[in-house]
Amino acid sequence: MPTLYRRMLNVLPRLGVDVHNLGRGTVLLTKRSDEDDNDERPIQLAAASYLVGHHVAGLLRKYQVNCVFDVGANSGQYAKRLRSLGYTGRIVSFEPTSAAFARLQEASADDPEWQIHQCALGREETTQSMNVDWNTMNSLLPASDYGKDRYKRFGKTRTEEIQIRRLDNVMPEALAGLIDPRPYLKMDTQGFDLEVFAGAGDSIKEFVGMQSEVAVLRLYEGSPPMSESIAAYEAAGFDITGMYPVTREDTTGRVVEFDCVMMRASAAPSLPA
Repeated sequence: MPTLYRRMLNVLPRLGVDVHNLGRGTVLLTKRSDEDDNDERPIQLAAASYLVGHHVAGLLRKYQVNCVFDVGANSGQYAKRLRSLGYTGRIVSFEPTSAAFARLQEASADDPEWQIHQCALGREETTQSMNVDWNTMNSLLPASDYGKDRYKRFGKTRTEEIQIRRLDNVMPEALAGLIDPRPYLKMDTQGFDLEVFAGAGDSIKEFVGMQSEVAVLRLYEGSPPMSESIAAYEAAGFDITGMYPVTREDTTGRVVEFDCVMMRASAAPSLPA
């Protein structure tokens, strides 16, 4: 006899909600569009978000990661996702803007293993004006012409003075007290990831893995193309384990940005003989 859960799922298509089985008791629900019942983009992107989360969570376990650097934390969405997927180690989040940082403080308040810092990370220690009021897309870089055409929010011009630190300078405090630190670097800084990476200096060798949002179609002036970013990461010893589309163009289907997950193969724990 079908369970109540399964009977409810069977009813949803009659109500205009499509049910997509992702396996192992997980389903994706999408509202059917009357305008285009064959539009698969929302399904693809939601599935990519699900897959990258589980892929990263599995790698954190496999590589015995005990500290995640969450750079570009916004209000803590990434860290909360890691917790929901079973990661219990230390998280160190960096968010420079005052409004998002206030929400980050609230999100992390009851988690003793979640540190937060109100600053950005970059190539040098300095202060700089940051474009804000762009929701989750606040950036130290100006919007490109392509970005302005794509997002109306880029028409806003308010800025906020923020502090920028170097990654190698914040690492001693972030890793303090950990025996055999095995850190993982997540970057989502709206075009500034390669600057964050440069600020690690030689300390990047301590990271067993990393994650970066790389641009195929650039939303920000001065942001590096995907090929340049990946070449820099590979030169530092990381190899791609997964590429997941973050956004696509509605008209063409072209991917705008990918979440690129990379690990240092030499850091993988040896299997028992």
